[in-house]
Amino acid sequence: MKRVKPSSPRAIAVDLLSMVLDKGRLLDEVLDDPRLSPLDERDRGFVRMLLGTTLRRLGQIDSLIEHCLDKPMRAGAAWAEHALRLGICQLLFLDVAPHAAISTTVDLVKGGTQAGFAKLLNAVLRRLDREGRDLIAAQDAELLNTPEWLWRSWARAYGEDIARAIAAAHLVEAPVDISVAADPAAWAERLEASILPTGSLRRSGGGAVVGLPGFDEGKWWVQDAAAALPARLLGDVRGQRVADLCAAPGGKALQLAVAGAKLTALDRSAKRLKRFTDNLRRLGLTANVVEADAGAWIPPEPFDAVLLDAPCSATGTLRRHPDVARHKNPAEVMKLAGVQARLLRAALGMLKPGGLLVYCTCSLEPEEGPDQIAALLAEGAPIERVAIGAEEVGGMAELITPEGDLRTLPCHLGGLGGMDAFFAARLRKV
Repeated sequence: MKRVKPSSPRAIAVDLLSMVLDKGRLLDEVLDDPRLSPLDERDRGFVRMLLGTTLRRLGQIDSLIEHCLDKPMRAGAAWAEHALRLGICQLLFLDVAPHAAISTTVDLVKGGTQAGFAKLLNAVLRRLDREGRDLIAAQDAELLNTPEWLWRSWARAYGEDIARAIAAAHLVEAPVDISVAADPAAWAERLEASILPTGSLRRSGGGAVVGLPGFDEGKWWVQDAAAALPARLLGDVRGQRVADLCAAPGGKALQLAVAGAKLTALDRSAKRLKRFTDNLRRLGLTANVVEADAGAWIPPEPFDAVLLDAPCSATGTLRRHPDVARHKNPAEVMKLAGVQARLLRAALGMLKPGGLLVYCTCSLEPEEGPDQIAALLAEGAPIERVAIGAEEVGGMAELITPEGDLRTLPCHLGGLGGMDAFFAARLRKV
């Protein structure tokens, strides 16, 4: 039987999955691996789909492996176990022919240092080809694919039914959402997209967006529908001095620049700021770009408005970043909550009296959202909450909390493909 070359898409995928699960690397980072560059677009797309689906379904896949084995695979078999995970994903969750899913997986292991596990992988995959679909039908997919601490957090914050709906939304690959500089109706037609109630454009098709009409000319940029909402909550910013703190990669800053703000975009990451300045140049926009820590930076004069998209656990972005569920833990959420509290108070200090502050995070965890605002109000900070109206978010009243804050969930817009989870509060300095 012919051995699979080490540079094959599947072999690369095993290595990349190992980087994510064993070394804590981000999926987006490993997908920039130089070994993917020589592959054609179809093979690169296959690797992305294979890794994304495996990470989304990892709980189910590991449960199937456990069902088939009397004892766990030993620690030294990590590469073979990752190959098995990818093989099961192809066999049961992707449209790969069973013989291809099984033979290519077994060949991968035969061709490496863990060849002794080839017979075991062959037996497991052949058994799952016979029994796997019935086993999957009996699984609790939402519960299995969600780390226990996240499930408990969501059930406590939103109730069991909503927690399950959130987890179900995470199992579906997110569509491509687009923000346009102008004329959304015309661009929806050109890009074969629909216009969501919130105003964003949504494309269901995949493929590289850089080849689509209008990208090189800077007519639009990719931005999740939920991520496009916080910047709009500042209202008419034309001519106002506005700061976007923690701005990179810059989707919200681009919105503010397009709206005519005198924008200062600040971030501590030079690498991420370069991506933002590239987008500024592509769209023909200008901004004062500052590389600094928002918690320590002092502006030359107070701003009319400040947008703080604070660093967070990003548990609201699992539709697009399924690896996040495997990287985060409760201790990190608490650590990030401390960072958010520091930045929130620093942002308030940059604001002139009467100015607006929008605080937001792409997290589902209450510690990173409403708890931050409650603590700020409880300590007597000179602020008042400015309630957000449903008319500001496309008439979607379900996105507004009883307190008047924004809370999007992955299961919102469920029939249209969902949206990322965001919390945002609008405050006025008094």
